[in-house]
Amino acid sequence: MFSTDFSASDLQFMLAGAWVTLRLTLWAMLIGTLSGALFGLLRATLPRATLPLGWLLDVFRSVPLLIQFVLFNSFNSIAGINWTPFAIGCLVLGIYCASYCTEVIRGGVLAVPLNVIRAARSLGLSYLQTLRYIVLPMAARVSFPGWVNVSLGVLKDTSLVLWIGIIELLRASQSIVTRIQEPILVLCIAGAMYYVMSWGMAALGRRVEQGWQEHD
Repeated sequence: MFSTDFSASDLQFMLAGAWVTLRLTLWAMLIGTLSGALFGLLRATLPRATLPLGWLLDVFRSVPLLIQFVLFNSFNSIAGINWTPFAIGCLVLGIYCASYCTEVIRGGVLAVPLNVIRAARSLGLSYLQTLRYIVLPMAARVSFPGWVNVSLGVLKDTSLVLWIGIIELLRASQSIVTRIQEPILVLCIAGAMYYVMSWGMAALGRRVEQGWQEHD
């Protein structure tokens, strides 16, 4: 007969960790999306002038996220900034997200046909008006699926913040496993929670895309 030491308080503890995971993801995507949109537009329109920015973002894409967490956390202590681990987690994930969103947005902007841009300019639109009313709306549609994939990746990458002392879903699960010694059950529940959160984000993304298609 199946028996377990997993209790309602353990489930509540994991749900609290899942809420921390969601908060980290939302803050990281906010920072990364706003920064990535600006950087992506600059990289697409001024490729030579923004080449140093591209090199810098390549560093954040190339260096493993765990190393970035450890380095930022160490710098926080050495410099005496005294940021909370949650703030450091949001910042590192936000920069990491921005490095990917930059390329997603840049690809979306470059995907807009030159003929469309020339047609807009021939109708009397200024350069900025063309960007605002023609290029950016079209680039947003092209970039949106890639942005959703980045969001899902950031959601899973939040599990690495346990190395700087944040109790998110995975860290909460490990604490429970250490106490009750039932890793299969606890990790299955944690996996189900990750799945529900990921499914919700993907479903919301599909709903947005369907709304765009209905208004075409």
